[in-house]
Amino acid sequence: MRLLNIFVICALILAASFVYKIKFDSTLQAEKVAKLSGELRHERDAIAALRAEWARLDTPGRIQGLADRHLKLQPIRPTQFDSLDRLPERPAPPAADSVGAMIPAPDTTGSVPAPGQPK
Repeated sequence: MRLLNIFVICALILAASFVYKIKFDSTLQAEKVAKLSGELRHERDAIAALRAEWARLDTPGRIQGLADRHLKLQPIRPTQFDSLDRLPERPAPPAADSVGAMIPAPDTTGSVPAPGQPK
């Protein structure tokens, strides 16, 4: 009877240590998840700040001001444009390809068998 009591006490101690280990591991994992969540939130805030900065830098008014200040461009004059009826004629299609004519055209692409051919 005494041996059985000692065995049960040892089993309880082992079970308690196993439960403590599981609790400790789960606490560590929860801390890692909380840390990663904080890093993720920080990265999302950084992305939002960068998008806002990009939107500010990409505004047409700012780009126009930079172009006026740094590029010495002349304003567009209406005489620079011409009507479509003054476009040159479309060039003639190229002559027949003599080298391409020597290459036999394939019957099929190989991906799908032709009707009547075995798979």
